[in-house]
Amino acid sequence: MQLRHSNRLQYFNELSNTTREYFIDYINNHFNISSKCKVLEIGCGEGGNLLPFAEMGCKVTGIDLSKTRIEQAQEFFEYYNTSGEFICLNFIAAEKPNGEDERFDIILVHDVIEHIESSFKANFISNIKPFLRKNGIVFFGFPAWQNPFGGHQQITCGFASKLPFIHLLPNFMYKGLLKMSGVEKNAIDELMSIKRAKMSIEQFEKLISIEGFSIINRSLWFINPHYKQKFGLKPRRVWKWAAQISYFRNYYTTSAFYILKNI
Repeated sequence: MQLRHSNRLQYFNELSNTTREYFIDYINNHFNISSKCKVLEIGCGEGGNLLPFAEMGCKVTGIDLSKTRIEQAQEFFEYYNTSGEFICLNFIAAEKPNGEDERFDIILVHDVIEHIESSFKANFISNIKPFLRKNGIVFFGFPAWQNPFGGHQQITCGFASKLPFIHLLPNFMYKGLLKMSGVEKNAIDELMSIKRAKMSIEQFEKLISIEGFSIINRSLWFINPHYKQKFGLKPRRVWKWAAQISYFRNYYTTSAFYILKNI
């Protein structure tokens, strides 16, 4: 396991830096971010993605299932003397806004959809609509399932954390490698859940079309922008021609960015 996964303030700061350098500019190319914007992040963790928006004067709200992550978000925002609202709840069960004033201009869903079980994905995406203002946008970011570490095995320990593509093995072989690597049962259960919840580019685009969203922009990354913070690597987009090759593009897309709007 990398240090950043246990040092949550470091992880918070790395996410904030990536948002400042890449997410803000990417969104700004398609939607004017101003101090009047209301921003919601679904699955906010400790809130690192939201800090740069708050620094711009936006009113930010983060929700997450984990009480610990919400408490960390509140602690870290207080540490940086920045305002933000953080709520521990299940988004699918969240109470819908009563009117336009309670809705959001920008909704962030970063590295979340690939963790949601397949049977709940459509409901999750559909549930976003009532929270979005008429001219608002949704930013989605997720790793394509078939990419070298699309199974999130890097968050574990031992040799398995460094092996690419092992998440594509049959379940019994994958579990066996994880056990041999010394991965604990609860971590194996989490990785197997991610394996069941896998998300490809094609699956995602089919889902959002069915649920009534249109794509304003799609950007596929060969080297994930966050890898600059994690590994010191310069981010690289997938070549335009390679981004058009269905199915195979999942193997070399470490992150897929989308800007969506209501149809």
